[in-house]
Amino acid sequence: MKNVITAIGAAALIVLAAGAVWYFMDKRYREVEAERDQLRARNEAFTRDMGRLEAEFARLRYEADTLASKRDSLASEGDAVRRQRDALAGEREAIAGERDSLRKAQAETVSHYDALVGQLAQEVDKGNLQIKQYRNMLTVDVADKIFFDSGSAEIKESGMTVLKKVGEALALYPDKIIRVVGHTDNVPLSKAAQEQFSTNWELSVARATTVVRFLQDECAITPERLVAAGRGPYQPVAPNKTPAGRQKNRRIEIMLLDRSLAEGMTPPSTSP
Repeated sequence: MKNVITAIGAAALIVLAAGAVWYFMDKRYREVEAERDQLRARNEAFTRDMGRLEAEFARLRYEADTLASKRDSLASEGDAVRRQRDALAGEREAIAGERDSLRKAQAETVSHYDALVGQLAQEVDKGNLQIKQYRNMLTVDVADKIFFDSGSAEIKESGMTVLKKVGEALALYPDKIIRVVGHTDNVPLSKAAQEQFSTNWELSVARATTVVRFLQDECAITPERLVAAGRGPYQPVAPNKTPAGRQKNRRIEIMLLDRSLAEGMTPPSTSP
């Protein structure tokens, strides 16, 4: 009996011990579950925070790349502006240099023209010549009666004397072009003159060519400087209704020009 009681007591102790263990384990299990839930919540919050941080990082990275691109663009534009500024400064200096050169050339031209006018002053006083001076051009107008008989393209002896003086004066300026233009009135040529020249136009060209050949042969002016042209009755300086007007229109025009100006008035030459 005593053994039974002892066994029952031991069994009771075992049950109590088992209950205590179960209670402890259940409590611990619940604590572990609570900790797990807390960790899971923290992990989810961390994941959300990481997502937001990654999105914010991506946004900041995009803005940084955009700013870097704008910075590079502005730097490129700044370089372009500096190049343009330097180019404009160079152009300004070049223009200033050209302006000074033109002023110097103009002053030299005016001086040359004044000297030429002085050389021909005697013929001007005699009424053989009229001289018109422009900024970059000088024109010597000679009445056709000084050089030619009516309807003729041969220079008269008296005309040769005057033209010789003009040629000697022009020869002193080898950097200039000499353009000779023949002009007539609008009166048709006589039948005798028409046997050689169909119209006043052909006559004006022939007279200009004769003057050019004289300047080359008798005044040693190089032919590269000489240009001959004829305008016939198509560039009058006075009305052709009166004898006085027609006399003014019958003339030889000798122009002393800068090469740059002459190049714009004649077509370019071609090599044979």
